Amino acid sequence: SQDRERLKREEGRTIGAVKEIGGWLGIEPPERIEAYDISNIGSETIVAGMVVFEGGRPLKGAYRKFSVRSVVGKPDDYASMREVITRRLERYSQHKEEGVGFGHLPDLILLDGGKGHVAAVKPIVRQMGLAIPVFGMAKDDRHRTRTIATEDGELSVSSFRAAFDLLTSIQDEVHRFSITYSRQKHQSRALDSVLRSV
Repeated sequence: SQDRERLKREEGRTIGAVKEIGGWLGIEPPERIEAYDISNIGSETIVAGMVVFEGGRPLKGAYRKFSVRSVVGKPDDYASMREVITRRLERYSQHKEEGVGFGHLPDLILLDGGKGHVAAVKPIVRQMGLAIPVFGMAKDDRHRTRTIATEDGELSVSSFRAAFDLLTSIQDEVHRFSITYSRQKHQSRALDSVLRSV
């Protein structure tokens, strides 16, 4: 029963943080959050990770990986993010009847990046006739979440500690997920070229 109590407390905190995110960002409390991060090791392996949080908790079965196809040569984070979000939202149109996986829409899209990322992605969401709020998660020099970015600037963190802590853990999780995928892809490419040269 101690475990049950602890879980109850944690759940209360998490639900509180989700409500606080809604208040802070000026939206309904987001039950389902999708976060995206672009990762590239060298120019030839550009990938993205998508993580999903429901009720403030990671929903690992819903995580998805993308290989970026349209950006060749020099990495371009904005173009990569545009491609990934376009593909994700097109999949929604294909799967919305089923209502599972990509057939669910998020209540909030978070991008690993600043206002440039938000400005790159928001028009795509609008063009598809969707009203999903989009925000960025900008890091400081030590790779810690520094602030939440809008198209026009940044939102002050100071009075929304629980929300900020949850958003930080979402940003850490999406970064971990995308970089792990990026390393796997990079290693298999390296192995592939070694085998080809043998």
